[in-house]
Amino acid sequence: MTTTAYSTQTKVFHWLTALLIISIIPLGLIAGDRPIDTDAQVATKTMLFSLHKTLGVTVFLVALARIGYALTQSKPASLHPDRKLETLLAEVVHWLLYISLVAVPLSGWIHHSAAAIAAPIWIPFAQSLPFVPKDPTVSDFFGGLHWLWSKIMVASIFLHFAGAIKHHFVDKDTTLTRMWFGKSVDVSRKTHASRLPAVIAAGIFVVVAGIGAAAGMLSHDKSDAPTLAAVASDWTVTDGTIGITVKQLGNDVSGRFDDWVSVISFDENAETVAGSVETTINIASLSLGSVTSQAMGPDFFDQGQFPNAVFTGDLIRDGGAYVADGTLSIKGITVPVLMPFAVTVDENSATMTGAVQLDRRDFAIGESMSDEGNLGFAVDVQITLDATRD
Repeated sequence: MTTTAYSTQTKVFHWLTALLIISIIPLGLIAGDRPIDTDAQVATKTMLFSLHKTLGVTVFLVALARIGYALTQSKPASLHPDRKLETLLAEVVHWLLYISLVAVPLSGWIHHSAAAIAAPIWIPFAQSLPFVPKDPTVSDFFGGLHWLWSKIMVASIFLHFAGAIKHHFVDKDTTLTRMWFGKSVDVSRKTHASRLPAVIAAGIFVVVAGIGAAAGMLSHDKSDAPTLAAVASDWTVTDGTIGITVKQLGNDVSGRFDDWVSVISFDENAETVAGSVETTINIASLSLGSVTSQAMGPDFFDQGQFPNAVFTGDLIRDGGAYVADGTLSIKGITVPVLMPFAVTVDENSATMTGAVQLDRRDFAIGESMSDEGNLGFAVDVQITLDATRD
C-alpha cells in the first residue's frame, strides 16, 4: 500500500470483510425473529444462529488480520485534504468500522461463551473463551453490548457506503475505484496521521454502552415482576433457594426462583408426621438465562395465565430421614410429588436441603418440544433453606 493506491492484500481484506458483514447482519435479524414453538422451528433457529455466530468469529479473525496488516502499511492520502470537516468525519466512520469489526463479534462471542445454552459455533475452538464464566449476568451484559454496538456497525456501514457513492457520482473522484482491483489513477499527497478520529470513535462506543447500561439494556431486570405477600408461619424462612436444572440442546441450563413463600409447621421430635408445608412460587421470578422470556410463554409456564406454582404436603419422618409427601400444581395441573429431604435443627434454627426430579410433560410444559434432544423431559429441582422457629 502506498500514498497513492491500496495494495491487492488490502483490497482482498476489504471486500472479504464486506461480504461477510453483508451475510451476517440479515442472518442475525432472521434468526432472532424465528419462532421456536416446535422442534423443527428450534432446529431452524439453531442452524441460523450457528451460521451467524460462525461467520461472526470469522469476521473477528479476519478483522484482526486486516488491522494488523494495515498497521504495517502506509495509507493513501485523502483526495480532498482541504475539506477538513468531511475528512474528519470520514476518518471517524473508518475508525467506527474498525472498532465494530472487533467489538461486535467479540461481544457476541463472550455472550455465547457465558450462556448456559447457545447454538453451537461451527469452529472447534470457538465454543468458549478463556476466563469467561458460565454466568447469566455476564451473558446478558455482553449480549446487550452486542446488540447496541451492532447498531453502530450498521450505521457506520451506511455512512461508509453513502460516502463512497458521493465520491463516485458527485465528486467523480477515484475514492471508490482505487479500492477496486486493477490499476487506479490517483494523486500522491502527504498524509497526516491524527489520533482525534480514533478517540472520537472510541468515545461513541463508550457513550452508547453507558446509555444502554443506564437504560437497563445490559441486564435482565425483573424489577417489575409482582411479588408475593409475606405469610404467617411457625417457621420463618430467612434464606433459601429453589433451583431448577434442565437440558437444552444437550447442555445443562440452571436457574432459580427468587420469590417464594412457605408456611411451615415442623416438630423434629415427632415420630411419623412431623409437620406440613405449603410453598407458593412466583413464576415471574424465574431466572433461566437467555431462555427466561421463552419459559414464561404459553407453551411453557404460561405465567400470564398461571402466575404461581404451589406445593402442599405433609412432612413425614422415615427413620433418620424425611420426605415431603404432597402435590405440586403448575399451570392448573396437580401432580403427586415425593421429595426426600434432610434437616438439621439447632434449638430454634433449622437448615433443610432437598431434591426431586420432575417430568415437564406431566405439567404440559413445552408440549411442542417432543424431541428430548432439543429440551430434556427431566427437570431437577434443588431446594435449600434456613429457617427460625417463631
